[in-house]
Amino acid sequence: MRQTQKPRIVNLLMLTVAGMINAFGITLFMTPVKLYDSGISGTSMLLEQITPSCLSLSLFLLVLNIPLFLVGLKKQGGLFTFYAIYTVGIYSLFAWLITDIFPIDVSIASPLAGTDLLLCALFGGVISGIGSGLAIRYGGAMDGIEVMAVIFAKRAGVTVGTFVMVYNIILYIICGCVLQSWVLPLYSIVAYSAALKTVDFIVEGIDRAKCAIIVTEGPHEICKALTETFGSGITRVSAKGGYSNRDKAMLYFVVNRYQVIRMKDIVHDIDPAAFIIISEVADIFSSNNE
Repeated sequence: MRQTQKPRIVNLLMLTVAGMINAFGITLFMTPVKLYDSGISGTSMLLEQITPSCLSLSLFLLVLNIPLFLVGLKKQGGLFTFYAIYTVGIYSLFAWLITDIFPIDVSIASPLAGTDLLLCALFGGVISGIGSGLAIRYGGAMDGIEVMAVIFAKRAGVTVGTFVMVYNIILYIICGCVLQSWVLPLYSIVAYSAALKTVDFIVEGIDRAKCAIIVTEGPHEICKALTETFGSGITRVSAKGGYSNRDKAMLYFVVNRYQVIRMKDIVHDIDPAAFIIISEVADIFSSNNE
C-alpha cells in the first residue's frame, strides 16, 4: 500500500483554517467567561488562570501538546505528527493574536455573547468543534490527549472515546475544586457536548448513508430490481444457511435514509423471507482504477 509522505498544500491550507476557527471559538466565547475546553486545550485554559499572567494560553498549548504528539510519532506516523503540530501552532498563534495583539477586549466578557454562559458554551463548543473536525478531516489533530488515548486506551482496557471522556471528567472535577464552584465546569460540559457532536458532523457528515446487508434466496431478481430503481451497484457474496443448509446470497447495498423504506418494500415483495440488516456508514470511498 502506497502512502503519501509529503504534506499537501490543500491540507495545510485547511489545517490553517481549522486552527484559526478553533482559536476564534475558544478566545472569543469560552476564555472570557472562564469556561473550559476539553483535553489539553481545557487543561491549558485552567493553567492559564491559576499561574502568573506571563504564562499565556498559547504557551501552554504548545508546551503541553507538542511533546504528546512527538511521543505518538512512531504510532501515528511522521506526516500526522507534522500536521498536528502545525495545526496546534496555528491555533496557538491566533489565540495569542486575538488576546494580546488585536484590539479585542476579551478580559471580562465575550465580545459577541457577553456574560451569557449558555450562549458562550454552545457557540464556543460548536465553533471549536468545527475547527477540531476540520483538523481531523484533513489529517491532523487539535489536541494531544487523543494521541495519548490511541496509545494507552488499549493498555488500560478501555476504548479511545472512554479514555478521552474519563480525562475530561477528571479535568472538570479539578476545575470545580480549584474554582470552588461547579457552575462553570457544568457549562463546560455543555460546550464539550456541542463540540463533540459538531466534530461528528464535520468528520462523518450530517446525513450518513445506510448500508443494507440482504440475505436472500432470490438474489438475481432483487439485484435487478434494486439496480433499476436506484441506479447503483450491488455486491453479491455466496452464502449458505447455517440451519437450513440451503444456498443463499448476501447482497451488500448502500442507500440514503430516504431510500430505506422503498428498498425494504422491493426486497420483501420479491422475497418475503429475506433477512435485512441496516447499519450506518460514515464514509464511502471508491476508485475508478480497476
